[in-house]
Amino acid sequence: MPYKFTFDISKTPHHFFTELAMVVYKSGMHKVFLKTVQDIIRKFRIQETTGLNLQDAVVLIQDLIDMQALNLMQRQKFLQTKKRALFLPHCSRKYMDSRCKAVFETSLPSYVCAHCSPDCGVNKADRIAREKGYDVYVLPGGSCLPNILKAKKYEGVVGVACGEEVKLSCELLSSMSVARQSVPLLKNGCANTVFNMETLIKTL
Repeated sequence: MPYKFTFDISKTPHHFFTELAMVVYKSGMHKVFLKTVQDIIRKFRIQETTGLNLQDAVVLIQDLIDMQALNLMQRQKFLQTKKRALFLPHCSRKYMDSRCKAVFETSLPSYVCAHCSPDCGVNKADRIAREKGYDVYVLPGGSCLPNILKAKKYEGVVGVACGEEVKLSCELLSSMSVARQSVPLLKNGCANTVFNMETLIKTL
């Protein structure tokens, strides 16, 4: 969990994300002015609903905007790729104890989903992505990414992550000429993290 704060925007109104997308288009994909970000925070009462202080809320919203901008810039390149992988955070599993039957493959390193809980987000995402021809990895941390990418030579990747994780992976992916798309975590933490399944499906 790279952020030094926890957040939960999973119950934020859907038009919040529509507004973020509009900001990206209008800004020409350049850094958004601080005032614009603060206006969004006030409009959607992000501080009140998340309990974040203004500085952390600004970081979170700016990162979400940057992720959307990067997705737009990379979309055409990504659509031209054939060999693709989906990277999921292991903290999105329904259970973080022995009730989760996922097997940890040290050679990858990654968890392999056992599809034990029908209502588990990782289970659903794993099934959907595999049906679309993706390899799927459930990572215990971002540090596992370089070994997998170097061994498997993917052309395109989709990562479910917080903005800070996306920033950390950008340099690596750029150096390897891997096209990428990101799906933001709407709730972070060490367990029970949340992402939007519909957003993931559209991204895949």
